Amino acid sequence: MPNAAIVIPHYCDHERLARCLEALAPQLEERVEVVVVDNASPETPVCNHPNIRIVVETKKGAANTRNRGVSETTAERIFFLDCDCIPAPNWLEAALTVAERADLVGGTLTVFDETPPPRTGAEAFETVFAFNNRRYIERKGFSVTANLLTTRRVFEAIGGFRHGMSEDLDWCRRATEAGFALAHDDNLRVAHPTRQDWPELMRKWRRLTDEAWGLKGRSGGARAKWVLQALAMPASALAHLPKVLTHPNLSASEKRAAALTLLRLRLVRMGWMLRQAVV
Repeated sequence: MPNAAIVIPHYCDHERLARCLEALAPQLEERVEVVVVDNASPETPVCNHPNIRIVVETKKGAANTRNRGVSETTAERIFFLDCDCIPAPNWLEAALTVAERADLVGGTLTVFDETPPPRTGAEAFETVFAFNNRRYIERKGFSVTANLLTTRRVFEAIGGFRHGMSEDLDWCRRATEAGFALAHDDNLRVAHPTRQDWPELMRKWRRLTDEAWGLKGRSGGARAKWVLQALAMPASALAHLPKVLTHPNLSASEKRAAALTLLRLRLVRMGWMLRQAVV
């Protein structure tokens, strides 16, 4: 019986998947199974490592691929990792060590750039704002699934991820509402690339905005609250501006680019949210 199962969803990101598996493979033990679930990419990825299997899930969406990965494995411990992340050299060792801390354990995500400096506005924005998983866990009650440990007992008790919404937030909150404990552990680390340009950043936030709207009700009160959140977007940009301007890892030009990206993104999100509320 395997000690743990690592589930990695994938779609059309072969180079990053290869980089992820290259970092993960040296850490693997005989009793740890790894399943890469390809979401019907035009070209299915290939991996020749004996402990890594690749299966294909035709139902679209990360929720469905993660659920398929769980169903393809047998270990009690289930570790979720994303294909575009690079696990730290001791990631698996840390996962096996800290997995018993809580029913759900979320780790730390750092970011790195895939392009040479200077950073674009999108890269600079992500350097400041992307993936504060400790804050997500301690203040918002969820962990991103790019670096999340749980057990089959929890998964079977609350059911799988649900497609069409913010599946990590929804799943973690269902777990905590059912009485399961969620904790953060800084020893569990992966690195995620920053989004490189405005279209890539916009696609990310369009998806996140749609998923957040999917968790809201459709009553008049829910729509009114969504409108108020939308109208607060410009003010939130101004409130977060000092965080950009005082960031120690950005040059002066990168701070200006990040600030403009912050203002632009919040205004665009306001428009998306107002349209959602009235449709």
